[in-house]
Amino acid sequence: MEQKTNKYFTILYLLILGVVLGATIYAGAVVAPVTFHSEQWLADEILSRFQEGLIMTENFIRLGYFILFAMIAIFIYEGYQYKRFNRDLIKTLSALGAIMSGALFKYFYMDSIIQMQMQGESVVESKIFENMHKGSEIALTLFMIFLIILFVRTLQKELK
Repeated sequence: MEQKTNKYFTILYLLILGVVLGATIYAGAVVAPVTFHSEQWLADEILSRFQEGLIMTENFIRLGYFILFAMIAIFIYEGYQYKRFNRDLIKTLSALGAIMSGALFKYFYMDSIIQMQMQGESVVESKIFENMHKGSEIALTLFMIFLIILFVRTLQKELK
């Protein structure tokens, strides 16, 4: 019975990883480019770069809830596997990396970006904001890489 429960637990875990990975890729590869080039879709430059950034921030705030959910799922699933002595160094390091990069994105970069946006358009055009934004992109990219590793490694272990 425990093996069957673990199988369903693993399927749910893989589903969560897949959904969050898909949402993250979609946000970065589709939503951001469309949002930051709104003039191509609206025929005129109706929105300023700052306004486009505000819209994109709202998208990433909502993505942050998915990231938080994935971090909790990773902690529970990988912690449970570790406790059962089903240990794998690659998965353990990837789980830690996903949790840390996800938390960095959600709780440091997003909060900092929101605070800077609240100060107005001039702050958003600064080098500090640009560096903060670049850091958030790196953290999100690392999060995606760690999710991919966890997804593939979990599949490999389960398909043995």
